[in-house]
Amino acid sequence: MHIPFLQRLQGLAGPAVSKVMSSGSGPEKDAAERIIQQVLAGLPELLGAAVVQLASGQALAQYTSSREFHLSKVLGFNTEVVRQQQKALAALQLGPDEQLEEILITLHTQLHLLRLLPDGQRFLYVAVDCRDTNLGIAREVMRTCEQ
Repeated sequence: MHIPFLQRLQGLAGPAVSKVMSSGSGPEKDAAERIIQQVLAGLPELLGAAVVQLASGQALAQYTSSREFHLSKVLGFNTEVVRQQQKALAALQLGPDEQLEEILITLHTQLHLLRLLPDGQRFLYVAVDCRDTNLGIAREVMRTCEQ
């Protein structure tokens, strides 16, 4: 049953849960949604995932499994983490073959991974619970999704 009032009421409660949300339009949005769907297929119990533009820190597509997990609050900070790490690596002058691929943030019960996509303009952010997913599986799923 389609009841517009209830849909608006649910929207006031916070971000959509267990649904891929996207912004923008065109092929970039479609590609971001496809990546999130692939991540979900490989990691169905993930806490959250997003494809983020590095220049703006805005999510092209995102998914969360819990209203308490606010991706919009952390994506800007994660974007800055990627930018600062790129600057640090540039200062080391390691050479053109050494490029940032992935950043891992380890918490007591969660793993947060940030993986640059091949175009270098976007990154994939995934948060998983350590009790549901191991690091190797999460990394492999992210690696296969970027292609």
